[in-house]
Amino acid sequence: MESDDGPNAVVDPQVRAYVYSLISALGGTGADEEGRYVLGDDALACLKDLKRWLKLYDERLNRLDVARCLAEGNLVNGDLLEILAAWSDDAMGNKTKMKIALACLELLVPLTWPIEKNDLQMTVNHHRHTPYLQLAQLSYKRGILTHSTSKILRTVVRIGLPSIAQPLSERTSRDEGIIKLLLYFLRNVAMIAAPQNLPLDDDEAEVSRSATIDAFHDQDILHLLLTISSTMGEDFNTQDVVLLEVLFHLLKGIDVEKLFMNEKQLHAKHTNELRGLLSKELSFKREYARNAPTRHNRFGSMIWIKRDEDRVSTVSGQDVLLDEARSLVKMDKIKKWNKPQSRLRKKEELSLNGFDMPASLTPSANERLRPFTEDFLDSAFNPLFDHIRKAIEREADRILDIHPRQFFYLVSWFLEAERMRRKVKDMARRAKKGAGSEDDSFALVASVLTQETFIILTRFMRESYDMKQWQDLNAGMRCFTQILLTIQQMAESPLEEDQEIAENIQNRLFYEETNHELIIHILRNYNDQGFGYLDACTELVHVYIRMLEHYSKQNVDMQVRSRRRIRRKRKAMKDATPDGGAEADDSGESEAEDMAAAHRTSTERKFDFKRFSAKFLTQGCINTFVEFISYYQDLNAEQLKRAHRFFYRVAFKMEMGVMLFRVDIIALLVKMVRGPGGLDSENPAWKEWDELVRQLIKKLVKKMEKRPELVVEMLFSKINATAHFLEYGYTKQTANTKPRAPAELEVKPGIEKDEQIGVAVAALLDQNKNNALEWVKNTLSSACSERQSWEAEAAARQVTDHEEPLENRTGTTEMLSTNCPAIRVVPDNEERRVAVFNDNKLRLLMTLVGFQRQGDEDDADALWTIPSSVTAAELKRCLDLIKKFENDPPVFDDDKVAADFIRRKQAPKARHSTFGNEEDDAEDFLAIDEEEFLFPPGGPTNRTSDALKELKSKRQQRRKAEGSDDDGLDEAELEARREKRRQANLERMRAIKSDLYVHDSDDASDEEKDRQFFDREAQLRDEYSKRVLEAMRLEAENLGNTHGNSKSKTKKRKTTEGNQSSPTIEELINRTKGRRARRRKAVAAVDSPAPRKKRRLSFAETESEGITTDGEDSNLASDASDTEDEDGATAEEDTPLSSPHVHSSSSTATETKDPPPQIHLHPTDSGSTVKKATDGSREDVIMADAGNDESEEENDLPVVNVRRRPKIGGFLVDSDSD
Repeated sequence: MESDDGPNAVVDPQVRAYVYSLISALGGTGADEEGRYVLGDDALACLKDLKRWLKLYDERLNRLDVARCLAEGNLVNGDLLEILAAWSDDAMGNKTKMKIALACLELLVPLTWPIEKNDLQMTVNHHRHTPYLQLAQLSYKRGILTHSTSKILRTVVRIGLPSIAQPLSERTSRDEGIIKLLLYFLRNVAMIAAPQNLPLDDDEAEVSRSATIDAFHDQDILHLLLTISSTMGEDFNTQDVVLLEVLFHLLKGIDVEKLFMNEKQLHAKHTNELRGLLSKELSFKREYARNAPTRHNRFGSMIWIKRDEDRVSTVSGQDVLLDEARSLVKMDKIKKWNKPQSRLRKKEELSLNGFDMPASLTPSANERLRPFTEDFLDSAFNPLFDHIRKAIEREADRILDIHPRQFFYLVSWFLEAERMRRKVKDMARRAKKGAGSEDDSFALVASVLTQETFIILTRFMRESYDMKQWQDLNAGMRCFTQILLTIQQMAESPLEEDQEIAENIQNRLFYEETNHELIIHILRNYNDQGFGYLDACTELVHVYIRMLEHYSKQNVDMQVRSRRRIRRKRKAMKDATPDGGAEADDSGESEAEDMAAAHRTSTERKFDFKRFSAKFLTQGCINTFVEFISYYQDLNAEQLKRAHRFFYRVAFKMEMGVMLFRVDIIALLVKMVRGPGGLDSENPAWKEWDELVRQLIKKLVKKMEKRPELVVEMLFSKINATAHFLEYGYTKQTANTKPRAPAELEVKPGIEKDEQIGVAVAALLDQNKNNALEWVKNTLSSACSERQSWEAEAAARQVTDHEEPLENRTGTTEMLSTNCPAIRVVPDNEERRVAVFNDNKLRLLMTLVGFQRQGDEDDADALWTIPSSVTAAELKRCLDLIKKFENDPPVFDDDKVAADFIRRKQAPKARHSTFGNEEDDAEDFLAIDEEEFLFPPGGPTNRTSDALKELKSKRQQRRKAEGSDDDGLDEAELEARREKRRQANLERMRAIKSDLYVHDSDDASDEEKDRQFFDREAQLRDEYSKRVLEAMRLEAENLGNTHGNSKSKTKKRKTTEGNQSSPTIEELINRTKGRRARRRKAVAAVDSPAPRKKRRLSFAETESEGITTDGEDSNLASDASDTEDEDGATAEEDTPLSSPHVHSSSSTATETKDPPPQIHLHPTDSGSTVKKATDGSREDVIMADAGNDESEEENDLPVVNVRRRPKIGGFLVDSDSD
């Protein structure tokens, strides 16, 4: 809202006029009243009107105009504080003055409320008024703390005393409001601090933390806080969070160690700090003196530094003339890098709710705050923090987002104070050599050492980490660290009760593996969250590792609980349902049930500290500590020791110094101990760091001599696999720890199904597994009732839908059992779940009664179901049988037990599928079984193939169809031939057996023999493919010659005048059934009068001739392949390539009476090809150039068996006589 005077007006003049008029009417000082403040006639009404202006204008419109006018009008220091100072103790009964004082308090609270808005909430009006109002609030605080005539804070407390004195049950809402106004006013006074980016006109000490503590002590505010805190939960309920804020802004940033020092110790502490600062200043001067300007430095000098690749850099100054190293250092110093700053994080650290900035106290404030801290620990710590913890657990409305952070920070602060107090007492006791005090128990802080506190703490840390709320996580880490240190102190206590409590707490904290993983993730994922966060993170890791190592050494059998996700169970359930998962989706578990299931699948395992500490050997964890020691000039001895222990553990305890072998890390470590700008040699931690760096450099040199590749790896970060290889010289081997299912059992054959169930029941009873048997019975009983209900419901539904009675319909029971859903078999506890996977006898019984297992064999969480095919009657029968055999166990003959009738179930052997005559196969199988003893189970490696038997039967059928010479043989001769072949086969198998067992030991692993075998196999495959392609080409060529007169466009053949004979019916049938043609080889043609030079047909030439299996020639390829599969002309063609019969030429010769003819192609005079049949042991397909006959590509047809007509001189003739 701008005024008519122009845009430079800060506040609307009309608003300013109204506010100023109210301030003037409120009252003022007069000369006639000796300078005392005199109230106006309508002072109470003016105060109420000012309150309305603040509420209705500033708050509703989100502006600060009225507050600016009140600050400019000096309302607080000139009017409100004077009115409160004029209210004497004797006027407590005056109700009018009481109302006026309360009205002043109602104005003081909003006017002193700290202004803290983020960038998204700020408007132009806020940016205009915020700096002025922040300085005005400092003046308000100065006036409240240091009023000249009265104690304002005590006067404000007098306003709330009547309401505080009322019992909790008798207080009204007005009383609760007055108490809240009082506490919020105290919170505002403690919270107001000097802004970091604004100049101060007055002395800052008047509004410092020490001045606030002194004022609170002098005006009895600390006693009020103790009173309310100690009775929290009894006389006060909703005031806990306001009191929490007061304590937070009063204690944040205060060093607890200095708080519990006496004057002498504090003086010595300050002296040591001053000495350290002076020493640091001297080291800076020494460094500066090395490069200090000389007498003639004004003349200057400039040099060129020649770098790699003939590049030149210019450096000026006389100090660069000394050596090359100084020149390079000078060149690095003049480089500038405008590193982007994280403004949001800095604002968060400097905000009013930040706690990383240290606060120094004066000796007087230190002496007054220490008794308050001790009294608070003795009387108010447990009531207040227990009450706030419960409010945070139930997420009460008064709990804001900032309160958990303040809660955990104060818990850590007071726990540290308790430890320091005990430390001071122990030191005093040792000095006096007296008996210990009675206050040795840790019951004073027991409210934050409960399981509930640990739960909300870990949950708060995990949520803060996930939401990237780094300041909240910082507070959580500080609290966790102090809890661990307190537990450690409890374990060292002389009281056995404290030792037992500490043991119990450590067991609960270290039992959860999620806590271990959280600590690792926090350290690993540090990324410029500020030094306070970095300090808390490294301290937590240092304390956690040290305590966990000590605890694991004391408890060798330490167990940890790890939780696994179970998503495969739902998938297995969906796969088990017959309707494709619809039933599983309908009855799917909710998210809460999934969480409960995940909790049930939590498993325990033995803790291995070496395995846990190895998780800190990642590059992220190393980088976090490297970033921490980069502040080595600002670190104290304890912080330097913390980082030293971590690097020592990495390099020497875990023997993974390779992770530190990086150029920047080595340079930083050397700079720390050797300079320039390194640690002071008088620093207590310098010796340890010097020794660590010296040993690390020595180890680096040895490792580089051993592994030269480390020189390159020093430039980069290292993953675990690379680091392990560089450290040990080999890749880390990981073993598969996945559990395997036990061997599956079965009852020996020859026993009825009912008796098999009896054997399984007896086996379980012999092992005293009655609980498992009871669980199977309960599962069967519940499944039986469920299946009966479903069948009855389905039957009733069918009766309703159909008028025909059930007994007149067939297949009703089968239909009902088929449509019913599968029933899940759920173990009743964790022990049962493990037994279902590990106990093979229990699994045998489950399989016999109809249970089915879903999922992989080695899946420990696989689902068991009762399929829909099992009816209720079958389940009832199995249940009755189990009960029968349980009450009356079976008795076996010859003193045998149930285990004697159980054996391991043999895996079924896969057999190659054949397509021959079943009778011949069975006959050959029986013949081979006679000599089955020649081979032990499992040997030889390549099992005898059935392809030979199939080949025999097919060859016999083909010969019968062709009318071979065997037609004239009688049955006796055929039987003699079969016996002869069988004996030959047996001799060959004996030879294989002798080669299997009788050979030189040096031939156990003959690589040359293996190579020859695979080469021979590759050669056979090549020849096989060439034959197929050649056969395809021949058939296509013959078809082209047959139909050349009607379809050829480029070339025509001369034929005789005789009419060619038309194809017969048999040829037409063979042409249409080309895919099942029996004869594969073409009939040999007559010799050509002028043969050309023969050459072998390559695969590329077959493609150029159009004989391919792609595109339009796919039919030809498929016909050829079908012919090859069904013809069975030779043993080499029908036997698989991996069969031992493929390369056995002798066996083929004994089995094949008439070898197929060899086919050669010879060109004719006209360019066509003629086939010539020759005899030989091998079949070589040879073809001459056929010319560019394009008609063959156009006339590709399926292969048929066509009778070839004779050719003479390249001309087709009707008969050989012509």
